Amino acid sequence: MNYTEAQLHAILAAFFWPFLRISSLFISLPIFSINAVSARIRLLFSLAITLVVAPLIKIPPGLEIFSYDGLMVTIQQLMIGLMSGFVLQITFAAVVFGGQAVASGMGLGFASMVDPQDGQQVPVIAQFYVVICTLLFLVMNAHLLIIEMLVDSFKTIPIGLDGFDKADLWMLLEWSRQLFSVGLLLSLPMIASLLFVNISFGVATRAAPQLQIFSVGFPVTIALGLFLMWMTLPDVVAFISEDMLTDAYEFIGQLLKL
Repeated sequence: MNYTEAQLHAILAAFFWPFLRISSLFISLPIFSINAVSARIRLLFSLAITLVVAPLIKIPPGLEIFSYDGLMVTIQQLMIGLMSGFVLQITFAAVVFGGQAVASGMGLGFASMVDPQDGQQVPVIAQFYVVICTLLFLVMNAHLLIIEMLVDSFKTIPIGLDGFDKADLWMLLEWSRQLFSVGLLLSLPMIASLLFVNISFGVATRAAPQLQIFSVGFPVTIALGLFLMWMTLPDVVAFISEDMLTDAYEFIGQLLKL
């Protein structure tokens, strides 16, 4: 069998660009991007999905990989996959932000552990909420949904020079403010309750300094914080699953024009 150079480029392009879009998603997708998941596993997942999807994708004729237009298409495919996973990374970061606020109010901001998601030291309380978010992410099959959405994006954003533009980038930047607003909403009930308790301790200490209220108040705030976490856990689970993850996937659908 004899192949011309143009045919070889077409075969390579039919596999290379879909592989870039899919593999870049696994680089930024929560759970798959942690250090515990080796690069070989991400590579195998990307190859398996690409082998299934590549025969169904049409590559514009005359578009070569080793050209300026090919370079622009390569950058577009990387951006589509990375930004899709980055939206979910923001959602997980908002959970960490809310947990850090709760830990500071309880006085457990110093108790930290390594977050396997990004390898950084985060408070234990924040890690507790990250574990809940991760379990909900898996139970809801959200990891399968994002893969399905990315595969469907080959129809709405076909491989070519047209892809993400400046408007999409600005839309992502504007949406990223939810890192703070959603994290604050997640932790606001517990922060407000603990704030009133600390204010009460401050007033009592001001009225009777000899009582040493803060020596007793520290374990009280920890116990109250743990009790509030237990009481608000159903609301936190509903907020993460019904609001945070749902809004994230709706925004991804807007980015991918689904």
